Amino acid sequence: MTASRDDRPHKTGPASGLPGGQEGDPAPRPHASAEEVEAARSDTKLAQVLYHDWEAETYDDKWSISYDERCIDYARGRFDAVAGGEKLPYGRALELGCGTGFFLLNLMQGGVAATGSVTDLSPGMVKVALRNAENLGLDVDGRVADAETIPYDDDTFDLVVGHAVLHHIPDVEQSLREVLRVLKPGGRFVFAGEPTTVGNFYARWLGRLTWETTTRATRLPFLADWRKSQTELDESSRAAALEAVVDLHTFDPAELENIARAAGAVGVQAKTEEFAAALLGWPVRTFEAAVPAEKLGWGWAKFAFNGWKSLSWVDDKVLKHVVPRGFFYNVMITGVKPNN
Repeated sequence: MTASRDDRPHKTGPASGLPGGQEGDPAPRPHASAEEVEAARSDTKLAQVLYHDWEAETYDDKWSISYDERCIDYARGRFDAVAGGEKLPYGRALELGCGTGFFLLNLMQGGVAATGSVTDLSPGMVKVALRNAENLGLDVDGRVADAETIPYDDDTFDLVVGHAVLHHIPDVEQSLREVLRVLKPGGRFVFAGEPTTVGNFYARWLGRLTWETTTRATRLPFLADWRKSQTELDESSRAAALEAVVDLHTFDPAELENIARAAGAVGVQAKTEEFAAALLGWPVRTFEAAVPAEKLGWGWAKFAFNGWKSLSWVDDKVLKHVVPRGFFYNVMITGVKPNN
């Protein structure tokens, strides 16, 4: 029996504020007050909305996201690492917890899917993802939606993807059941960028150490022009407080595989990546967030990217053969909906 999930096409409406968004979708709320942050501490889904709405307009810059060859290759590399060899393109794909559309839009440009749909609990993220898709000339619609109750009918998609989303979802198994419901029989899901338990531990400590060192050092008079305004630092601190609420899970790769199988998936496989690369990447990203963007030019961006790329090569060619997979920072997982 097909579940009715309001599978109407999106229309732009004055209440939504989303280009191509569903009429009646909530508008983005980009600036959380201290009172809202406090309320969100006991309401994880409110926290998800406030935090990701706050990040939406600057998220691509913060994480050095682009929609060119660099990130197309990155997204396609993650996909191929767990689902390589598939006949491409898939017809219609859904990105769950789309953020700014980074994963799906770059996969579409890389030939993985012909058309797409994006969903996120954050209206701000859906707005930016649809704008990015429009700028790229891609056939994409979008909705503000909860990953535990996906608003599409059964057997709708050939592929469901997500990047750094599962760790935000309260009930991961329920969400994967929904993913399998909206997939066509034989359809595949691919999720990447999820934190492992061990990797998250060392990444958090590296991030905190870098933030404290940078913000203390930039109090020195001769480094004053490297210091962000106190308003920006305070807003970053409020965002960090929300981040502690929205990051709900870390994963042991084997346990994540078991969750996917319990949801009903077959052909389940998890792989991990980024050990040495994460030891560089987290201090680099934190430093970038702690100083004015104009202080970091092309030379810095080249250093950061080439450093990550070189250490990723070391991870892939050397360390994955000697380091347990649970010690790597990112876990990727794929599975298939059984054929009827």
